[in-house]
Amino acid sequence: MVKEEPPSTSKDFQELQRRVSLLIASVQSNSKVVAFMKSPVGQYLDRHPFLTLTLLVFASVSAVPVGCFLLLVVLTSLAAFLGVILLEGLVISVGSLSLLCVLCGLGFVSLIMSGTIIVSYMVVSSLVNYWFSPRLWTQHNSSGDC
Repeated sequence: MVKEEPPSTSKDFQELQRRVSLLIASVQSNSKVVAFMKSPVGQYLDRHPFLTLTLLVFASVSAVPVGCFLLLVVLTSLAAFLGVILLEGLVISVGSLSLLCVLCGLGFVSLIMSGTIIVSYMVVSSLVNYWFSPRLWTQHNSSGDC
């Protein structure tokens, strides 16, 4: 039986250290990082590593709650927008039905009033024609009451 030797842990750590140092070198050589580190804020954070670490940890830890809050804001705004649209549609629908009912009622009242006016006109016209007919005037004048 041939026993395989486990890989050397010191070689693994050396490889890991080499990769991390390459990553740090690539971040430090980035033009935006160089510009930030030359600014007064970057120099202050470079002189105070504990504050830098605290800010980094705070930003990392607060990312999830801030993201959840922003998601809640967006979903609430979307729900409010849809609710306003639905509520506006409901109000317009109810208003339209109310207007339709009022206009139908006014049409019915207009028909009744028109019928009443026409019947009244015909009755009054007939009575006036009957009371003041020329036939009655001629009979009244021929009797010689004048």
